[in-house]
Amino acid sequence: MAKSAETVLADALRLDLKGRPELAKELLASLDGPADPDAASEWTDEVRRRVAALESGSAELESWDDAVGRIERDILGR
Repeated sequence: MAKSAETVLADALRLDLKGRPELAKELLASLDGPADPDAASEWTDEVRRRVAALESGSAELESWDDAVGRIERDILGR
């Protein structure tokens, strides 16, 4: 870690319990790039589509046990 980064980290670690999470949030957000102006409306449309599929009975659902098993197989390789 560069000396300037070490200095910034030392200062950040002296922040109170409210200041550190706020700083971390801003640092992480700075890595994301510009916000997508259409994201909120697209997520709203997606949620509405999924709710409609649930209400109409056309959504394919799986049990919690099946979902955990799938995750263990596909993602964790178990």
